[in-house]
Amino acid sequence: MTARDAADEAGAAAAQSVSDTTIDQLRDDALSLARSYGAASAFEVFRRARVLRSEAEHQRGLTKVPVQQQDLLIVAGQACALLSTAAFDLGALDDSARLARSAALYGEMARFDPLRAYATGSLAICAYFTGRPSEAVRHARTALAYAGLGDTARRRLLSIEARAHGHLGDRERATRALVASTRQDSGERDALHDDVGGEFAFNEERLLMSNGTTALLVGDGAGAEVTAQRALDLVASRPPARQSVAVRGKAAADLAAAQVLRGDLDAAAATLEMVWAIPAEQRVAGLLERTGGLRRALTDPAVRETRVAVTLGEQIEEFGRLSAPRQLGTGSRLLAIDP
Repeated sequence: MTARDAADEAGAAAAQSVSDTTIDQLRDDALSLARSYGAASAFEVFRRARVLRSEAEHQRGLTKVPVQQQDLLIVAGQACALLSTAAFDLGALDDSARLARSAALYGEMARFDPLRAYATGSLAICAYFTGRPSEAVRHARTALAYAGLGDTARRRLLSIEARAHGHLGDRERATRALVASTRQDSGERDALHDDVGGEFAFNEERLLMSNGTTALLVGDGAGAEVTAQRALDLVASRPPARQSVAVRGKAAADLAAAQVLRGDLDAAAATLEMVWAIPAEQRVAGLLERTGGLRRALTDPAVRETRVAVTLGEQIEEFGRLSAPRQLGTGSRLLAIDP
């Protein structure tokens, strides 16, 4: 009877598991979606990530094997983190924060701190975009305290913290965090930001682009111009398939803002040609934030009556009108950089 009972229990246990091949496929789907994010529209990413999360949860309900449960929690959490990013890009900031909290919970349940750190960093971004920069600083510091993070994760979180201090107008702390973000070179890696990478990564051009924005926030127009140009040069050096449309657009908008600050509107107009070329479905919230700030800079009494300023202002308005967030009616929530 003992042998028969053992066989029956083993059979029942086997029936309460799913194929490892199925889990491998879901893991590959998450990796593919993360790595293709920069080439797809936020609408498409949101649709695919929603399907992926649903399938991972369905399979999790079919297995009682702990290691499979953990693997599926991680896949569902990655999908939720990408849903949060897509929602943010579409200007749905409340939904983005809600999804980021869900992704952090998945990471907590799976005991996978890199996912918790990524999601908490996303909460920080949502916080300073909705006028709560002090909360953003707290989120970034909480995320930095998680164990098992590599250089890429810490680079992203320090850059986010620098932006939050920039929104607070704290130039000293912003500069300190910005410098720290460029000095993460221990060689440590983690299984999300480095091994999966893609949207979860934070490569050099993204770091430069983000830090250029921080420089604008603290009034360092010259530093912003140098940093944004370096980001653009680095994007251009990549093979065409690896050139990020989002990074190019945001860095170009920041470069144009810096050029306006020093009074060179003709240079700004030339730089903005890179922005106008971005398809409507890829004109995401972070880019609209930057062009909105540039629009206000063009109303300065010193330049607003010039032909170039008037033309650029009209182009910025038309650019935003056709964007995905504005078409959804979510773009009005976005804060603008005040150079």
